[in-house]
Amino acid sequence: MRRPRRHLIAGLLLTPLLTGCFASGGDGSSSDSAGSGDGSRLRVALAFTPTRNFSPYSQDAFHLSRLGVSEGLTKLDANGTAVPALAESWTSEQGGRSWLFTLRDAKFQDGTELTAQAVASALTHAAEAEPAPTALVGVELTAEAVGDDRVRIGTGAADPVLPLRMSSPNLAVFSPKAYEKKGAVSPVGTATGPFALTRITGDTAAALDRFDDYWGGRAQAPGIDATFVADGTARANALRTGQTDIAEVLPVAQIASLDKGTVHETNTPRNTSLYLNTKSGVFTDAGLRAAAREAIDTSVIAKDVYEGHAEAARGIYGPALNWAAGKRIEPTGRAEATDPGAKSITIATYTGRPELAETAQVLQQQLEKAGFTVELEVREYARLESDLLAGKFDAAVASRNMMLDTGDPVTVLGSDFTCEGNFNLSLLCDKRIDSVVADAQAVTDPAKRQDAAMKAEAAVLGTDAVVPLVHLKVATGIGASVQGTLLDPYERQFVGTGTRR
Repeated sequence: MRRPRRHLIAGLLLTPLLTGCFASGGDGSSSDSAGSGDGSRLRVALAFTPTRNFSPYSQDAFHLSRLGVSEGLTKLDANGTAVPALAESWTSEQGGRSWLFTLRDAKFQDGTELTAQAVASALTHAAEAEPAPTALVGVELTAEAVGDDRVRIGTGAADPVLPLRMSSPNLAVFSPKAYEKKGAVSPVGTATGPFALTRITGDTAAALDRFDDYWGGRAQAPGIDATFVADGTARANALRTGQTDIAEVLPVAQIASLDKGTVHETNTPRNTSLYLNTKSGVFTDAGLRAAAREAIDTSVIAKDVYEGHAEAARGIYGPALNWAAGKRIEPTGRAEATDPGAKSITIATYTGRPELAETAQVLQQQLEKAGFTVELEVREYARLESDLLAGKFDAAVASRNMMLDTGDPVTVLGSDFTCEGNFNLSLLCDKRIDSVVADAQAVTDPAKRQDAAMKAEAAVLGTDAVVPLVHLKVATGIGASVQGTLLDPYERQFVGTGTRR
């Protein structure tokens, strides 16, 4: 029998359209969902504009997660372990080929109950999405309701990290209402988190109200006014002048000019890397990829661009993963470098992280010294992503949290460096890499899986499809009056029930 549910009255009210670059917040322009006047709305400046109208199957899913809108069956704790979210518990069945998740009592933001059928339907939609969400690359996921409060999730082959996979923001659960329009998912008022998305203003702003029926308790802030500001200096200035309460991804160049108490650095598994297009153009030649790698001095980038807020990369997995250094092995199968012969290349990068354009300029100088002719292309990420994934540039400078998608070190290799990977900026398709990644995906013991990940890392680096440049810390700006901001090394959480000002 399903446990009796709590019946609470939801108080979701639509907020008016946001105006201007930064919302004023707390001035009566938006409703307090509870009507209690027990705090001010949070003003948040985010670095990246939505690319696909907040689709949970894109990188926009991480906006929904960071703003406390959406949730999955599990989440990651500080150690990267899967812990309960919408599921209270889970057990492995059939040698890991299926898992049974028991759901907690919860409601969707539209007032409907979280049921096993709703969860199974949501996950089925994710599994059928094109392109597949990053967390499901290489996985044939099925989901079925078992009674009212349990869901059985199958993966065909054994998947030892399925509970980690279920923590991905790409696999967040929305109410049946969200899927009414064919080919799209509407997250507006249909998720389960402490804040409900109530208004989207193009790609510039979004408004959220507190969801009073949230299973984890009532949030202390009545709502959030989020703005998307690609210019890092503008985000820092907004924090400095009190126009925003929380500013994401502060530029390194702005840190020294801000009050020390407002800058919070977090160690993360994030890298900045140079991805070389292996499918078309100059870097289909492995010898020229090797020449590019040999021309790059990563210590200059760490010192001059990141001003000591990063360290020269030693591989794909950085020091925030304390197990990686002791397991690292030398790259295998590298080609001999060949003379660039003044060949022309275009390197693309984006504006949301100012250091990326500076990094690209340093790379331009280093590669031209080695004999390449280099042009740069810099755009906002939302206007660049599709061209990056389509391989329209010879190379790309990009920042990537290597544990962002699932918290599993192997899964990210599948999405980024295999033939079927859906975030494969290098467009690498190498049967040897696919094989070594598949071998790693089959390993169930956690320590041995790490060993297998490092073997796969060595194989990927041996292709020179990617040149890791620096391992990063992430700087978040938090106003002096703000409490309870979530500084998550996996960069999935930003605000929660205790975040307030």
